[in-house]
Amino acid sequence: MGSKVENVGILAMELYFPSQYVDQNDLEKFDGVSIGKYTIGLGQSKMGFCSDREDINSLCMTALHRLIEKNNINLHDIGRLEVGTETIIDKSKSVKTFLMTLFAKEGATDIEGIDTTNACYGGTAALFNAINWVESSSWDGRKAIVVAGDIAVYGKGPARPTGGAGAVAMLIGPDAPLVFDCGVRASYMTHAYDFYKPDLASEFPFVDGKLSIHCYLSALDNCYNLFCKKMRKIDSDFKGLLSLDGMLFHSPYSKLVQKSLARICFNDFLNASEEDCEKKFPGLSEFSNRKLKETYFDRDVEKAFMAYSKELFQEKTEPSLHIARNVGNMYTPSLYGGLVSYLISKSPDQLIGKKFGLFSYGSGLASTMYSINICKDISVGSKLDKLIKSLQETVSLLDKRECVDPSTFSELMEVRTKNYHTAPYEPSGSIDALFPGTYYLLKIDDQRRRTYERKL
Repeated sequence: MGSKVENVGILAMELYFPSQYVDQNDLEKFDGVSIGKYTIGLGQSKMGFCSDREDINSLCMTALHRLIEKNNINLHDIGRLEVGTETIIDKSKSVKTFLMTLFAKEGATDIEGIDTTNACYGGTAALFNAINWVESSSWDGRKAIVVAGDIAVYGKGPARPTGGAGAVAMLIGPDAPLVFDCGVRASYMTHAYDFYKPDLASEFPFVDGKLSIHCYLSALDNCYNLFCKKMRKIDSDFKGLLSLDGMLFHSPYSKLVQKSLARICFNDFLNASEEDCEKKFPGLSEFSNRKLKETYFDRDVEKAFMAYSKELFQEKTEPSLHIARNVGNMYTPSLYGGLVSYLISKSPDQLIGKKFGLFSYGSGLASTMYSINICKDISVGSKLDKLIKSLQETVSLLDKRECVDPSTFSELMEVRTKNYHTAPYEPSGSIDALFPGTYYLLKIDDQRRRTYERKL
């Protein structure tokens, strides 16, 4: 295409979350746990969930169709379609092939891309694939779309309140209002059995909760320190967290995000000179000899740095948790639900020129920290304004959802579990409860072929 394009990033976004939720206060009472275990201990308010009427294909089709409609996208102007998900319902046929039904109707079939899977990281990997394509010699001038979606569901027990569901669709191209920094992605990849799904006949994962937290925080330590090192190569004045206007995280549950920001502050403390420690971290000198690898479950360190970072958390991270608190863990879209939440918390004027750090984590494990800039170019101001207004309209649907009592929620989960691998199958979940424009599963035939319709 000639010279390299500039300001490659997110042109538009669309978010989908289920139309039904269970209140975490009610769930605490129903489960017979102590008051505050889910709402304070996990930091969660409400949890979105899907009946047997929705699956990963329907979630992603809904988010994609909304993105296309809201932004009047010419389907022939899309050259790449990437999907990130860990919700696998077929070992061979990708979710992307179902999404192609929207394009094939218009004869738009010359579209690269396929599904990417590694727990909650798949959406980020798909996004990087799209960004790399636009910046590469393979780019043909068209835009890309990335769709990330998942249904996070657990069996009865302590993990169930950390579930959720949702999908996000992002339009990728040059001259974007949300621009990706080049050359500063910092990744940490290794092997761990912290969370995995080896039983393809079940939706439920195998989870080692303590190991999962250890892996998440270890990945954060590694990614953050490498990210800062790479940033200082291009900006010698980069001061870590203090140079970022926002710091967003993958959110298994909101309390872990708050602890993660405190963890970043602990990293900055350990990396600071002796003089800076006294000046910037008053009263914390007793922790100067602590080692990162020995402090993942050190309550004294955690408590001290959560107190130290309280205002930084409220400024740089808490605005990103609105979707996470009210929908739950969406897995691959989780981080991007955080981006949506932060964007709608500010006006376009407040966002222009700001820089955000983002930490993506997927169990098993794969992780990356990278950064996005809100473009300073006045010509893209209208694009940012349009993007924010569209997202505000979508997020307003949170208040139009149906609250389901825990006993009904439990029954609906039992239906999903019992019929997860059944064929032929006709779902029994209510169509009336779905938002207009939602795709839903009509039936599964005896050859396990799935048919969908869209609620008008």
